[in-house]
Amino acid sequence: MNALSILIFFAYAPALIILWYFYHADKYEPEPRRYVIGTFILGGTLSVGIAYVLETFLTVGGLIKPVLPTTAFYVALIAGLVEEPAKALAIRWPFKAGQMDGIMDGLVYGVAAGLGFAATENFLYGLGWGVSVTITRAFLTPFAHGTWSAIIGVGYGMKAEGRTDSLWPFYALAIFMHFIWDYYAFLSFTIPAYNVLLIFFIVLNFALLRYFMITGQAEDRAKLWYYWFKRGDGM
Repeated sequence: MNALSILIFFAYAPALIILWYFYHADKYEPEPRRYVIGTFILGGTLSVGIAYVLETFLTVGGLIKPVLPTTAFYVALIAGLVEEPAKALAIRWPFKAGQMDGIMDGLVYGVAAGLGFAATENFLYGLGWGVSVTITRAFLTPFAHGTWSAIIGVGYGMKAEGRTDSLWPFYALAIFMHFIWDYYAFLSFTIPAYNVLLIFFIVLNFALLRYFMITGQAEDRAKLWYYWFKRGDGM
């Protein structure tokens, strides 16, 4: 196996395994595979492309001069403000297509968009910095990006069933969590003690995903009668 094959494997295989898990966790009314896979692909292509262009202009390109206290703070803030809305574009596709009707649907599509983004991002990092960087990131960033996008996805799922009118709180939380992760990840390069905070954030990401999954499954169980009639089982 050559270096490129190893890079592709470690960039995409972990993300696809996680996606497989969450797809099958939606056991009461599984989403159409083409929409789930399509959301993953959009997250890894359209969302990455938009984020790359905007971040280049806002940081490397110097479109806006950094005026915030530290470079780490500024870059982390830009990453959150740009990447979360970019990933949300992938989530909006199944939402606009009428494929969402609850928390579990939003979780699956949100995770799919985040995992696609993380996979391609890890691939690009590997091209620039080596396979070892991709391997290290493969065990961290899929869960991180998956969680942040899941927050927005859950917002869309709740909006689809009329349980919320505004998506701004979901966007704001996802952006904040992304920002705070990146900020302390940057600082940890010079102050290793900050790695303790990163471990806490990893655990928090796992906890949020678990909470969304439990809540989504409970909601779906409560609607089993609806799914039976929808499929014609109750006729």
